[in-house]
Amino acid sequence: MFTGIIEAIGTVEGIEIGRGGGALAIAAPFARALVRGESVAVSGVCLTVVKRSAKTFRVEVSPETLRRTTLGRLVRGQTVNLERAARLGDRLGGHLVTGHVDGVGKLAASRGEGNALVLDVDVPLSLGRYLIPKGSVALDGISLTVNSVRGRRFSVAIIPHTAEATTIGGKKDGDQFNVEVDLIGKYIEQLVRPHRKAGRGSKKIEN
Repeated sequence: MFTGIIEAIGTVEGIEIGRGGGALAIAAPFARALVRGESVAVSGVCLTVVKRSAKTFRVEVSPETLRRTTLGRLVRGQTVNLERAARLGDRLGGHLVTGHVDGVGKLAASRGEGNALVLDVDVPLSLGRYLIPKGSVALDGISLTVNSVRGRRFSVAIIPHTAEATTIGGKKDGDQFNVEVDLIGKYIEQLVRPHRKAGRGSKKIEN
């Protein structure tokens, strides 16, 4: 489990990607402190450390992860957002982020508004229903507040600190994001779905 508060920016040092999955080697300032088997969110994707050195760590990527995320499009030298898993008792500065990416979004437009950078992001129609104004969303692992929603498009405001401390400040129109919608909304939908179906199929009883 993560909080969406990015801890560091890493650099992709090595890539091995094929149809059967692959692996990434990532340089990170906290690489020495990692242990084999722990989780790290790489641009919002929860991955398991399989090896580490003083400056880099290695993670393996499954075919499903390549289908669902932008990791298969990474290139050597590209920067990524990094967050180590939260510990019980840590402050929850963002929101509950699992690192299980729901889909890929695209930056449709960006504009300045005061000291903020406002981004309009398009997501697949299947994800639009989970987005609500002032709700939470994770883009490349960054916990953000949804400003507005118009169908499959939503907007977020990026403050200067977030633009500097993460990779989001360098995004250009057409660039893609790993998108994770709010976990709570997905669970609520799953729980109420059987009752909604039962309600549609019931008949009114006349007294």
